[in-house]
Amino acid sequence: MADTDALIKEIAVKHGIALGKDDPILILQTINAKLLEDGLEAQKAAMSSLKEDLEEIAQRWGHDAKDKAERILTAGLSANKNAMQEAMNQGAKRAGEAVKAEIEAGITRLEMASQVSTRTATINMAASLIALAAAGLVAILVLFR
Repeated sequence: MADTDALIKEIAVKHGIALGKDDPILILQTINAKLLEDGLEAQKAAMSSLKEDLEEIAQRWGHDAKDKAERILTAGLSANKNAMQEAMNQGAKRAGEAVKAEIEAGITRLEMASQVSTRTATINMAASLIALAAAGLVAILVLFR
């Protein structure tokens, strides 16, 4: 009612018209106030619904972004793992080839040393046979002399 009294006073001051509390024009003011109140409630409900929708969309975007980030990270880790595995395989292959080359070089050196030893043993055998033959010859010469 205080609003109605304030409105009657304002109309009287501005327009010089005195209205009573039962004047039909005040029905429009009451209807207007009710419409404004209903509109305010409808706007509050719409804003609340919009807020919920925005929060839901933001949450969905957050989950989507998280899922995409996880997929990208997983793909990156997988690619990194594959690259590391390939590098390790190549490193192991190179290391195996290096060991094989060293072993082959060592075998070659051993074969050469074995050949030298065989030659030396053959020469020693020949020298031993010559010494034995010489000793036998000396013994024959001493006995038959």
